[in-house]
Amino acid sequence: MDNGASSYRRFLDGDDAALNELIRSYSDGLTLYINSITRNICIAEELTEEVFVELCVKRPRFSGKSTFKTWLFAIARHTAIDWLRKAEKNRLVPIDDYYNMADKEDIEREYLKTEQKAQLHKALDRINPDHAQVLYLVYFENFSNSETADIMKKSNRQIENLLYRAKQSLKEELRREGFVYEEL
Repeated sequence: MDNGASSYRRFLDGDDAALNELIRSYSDGLTLYINSITRNICIAEELTEEVFVELCVKRPRFSGKSTFKTWLFAIARHTAIDWLRKAEKNRLVPIDDYYNMADKEDIEREYLKTEQKAQLHKALDRINPDHAQVLYLVYFENFSNSETADIMKKSNRQIENLLYRAKQSLKEELRREGFVYEEL
């Protein structure tokens, strides 16, 4: 059992401090992952809060079929996709699109820690959202291909193909900028 699962079980048993541990451990990663879907850091921060509110209020059952982190990121993906559907249905244009983009840079700087990774993360914003998601999950959050497949609701083979195309797309985007990232 990983630490997230034990913290969640402690929270379900009444230990409110365990929820704080979960928030500290996963909020930055969830925010950046949701940002790769919504392309809006302010919305991503709000949706991250919604994920933790869902854990508090609905207290969904964690079955243990995957790691806690995989399960949590799947909830986050579902939350972000629901938001996108509602936004499209209501034809919302979030005003936050034009609001203080410095917040995004601060979170990236703190979470990614190095200039190369920050540049790589910014390049992810310019490629296909599915490509950005698969790269983010595999390389930034260190999910396995099968865990990524669970989160994105795809087969392992689809993830392998998507990952290959995503790397090619990212390499091309980085090449256009004159930047080469050695770990790809």
